[in-house]
Amino acid sequence: MTSTQSEPAAEPSGAAPAEPGAGDILYLTRRDVRAAMGPSIRGYVEALRGALALHAEGKTAQPLKPYLRWRRRGHIADRIIAMPGYVGGEHAMAGIKWIGSKHDNPTTRGIPRASAVIVLNDPETHFPVAIMEGGEISGMRTAGVTVLACEYLARPGFEAVALIGCGFIGRLHALGLLESFPAISRIYLYDYNRRTARALAEELEGLGREGFSAIVCETAEEAVVRGEVVVPCTVTARPYIELDWLMPGAFVSNISIMDVTPDVYVGVDKLIVDDWEQANRERKTINQLVLAGRLRQSDLHAELGDVVRGIKPGRETPFERILLNPMGMAIEDVACAAAVYRTAREQGTGRWLTLA
Repeated sequence: MTSTQSEPAAEPSGAAPAEPGAGDILYLTRRDVRAAMGPSIRGYVEALRGALALHAEGKTAQPLKPYLRWRRRGHIADRIIAMPGYVGGEHAMAGIKWIGSKHDNPTTRGIPRASAVIVLNDPETHFPVAIMEGGEISGMRTAGVTVLACEYLARPGFEAVALIGCGFIGRLHALGLLESFPAISRIYLYDYNRRTARALAEELEGLGREGFSAIVCETAEEAVVRGEVVVPCTVTARPYIELDWLMPGAFVSNISIMDVTPDVYVGVDKLIVDDWEQANRERKTINQLVLAGRLRQSDLHAELGDVVRGIKPGRETPFERILLNPMGMAIEDVACAAAVYRTAREQGTGRWLTLA
């Protein structure tokens, strides 16, 4: 896997304090984050598992994230979001992710669509303890949620994945799923930019996984109908995945939120979200269905943390179709960033700054 290869950390600007005090801040670049976490997604997955369990136990805090927009007719993916959160437990930490997104950055400016900074704060003093590049963490966290959810919601031993959207987030999903589920033998890829899909197919087949194929499809439907696990990673504002595209037993990790038509939400056997209050807002599909009287919170099977914690069951039969609608939670980013921070301190990675 090449997307998260370990790289040499930046040289520290000074010696690390023996014990950081108020105002001492560890600064981590994307290169530092990758050096700390290595190429595997598993560290992120385990951080997410702990955070979601704590969320189910009521040991987290996260206000509804505000969306900053100033274009009246802007694209749905053009915004800056503030995501504050607190995660309790053994490694308690508070923090915020400040993430910007501009849908045409890659095509117009040759830069990534999303960019982010994460600030961590000590939960006792409330002083900042770390500032780090957040795009890498955000991407790995997003893919990590799908990987973790597949443990509970996908058919055991699933072999076929449908991936819609083959950019940065889609690529991390493909690599993370292949790392975590050895039975996968086929990934069906679709992207409106066929060159992007072909490039990812070539990379995945170049991993040398025996008996594995990456198949580029002509349409999204061609990919989805073949997927036991379906993952849309797009910036669309127009739903297109229909209920009858989903095979019996399919699990959909609806990462990009707007790809699935309303009929899927009300027609699947189990609907799961990461957090109901976060999901039922911003006129996303769930919010539209609630406002139209077609969906209520009581129609929800569970929040994902309830499944991880064992409060509610995940998959119970081979044939039930399950939809996960993860809006993305601040506590997930804080938990992952906290894991990066702890590892970086152990390794002596990053640069120390001071507020003094």
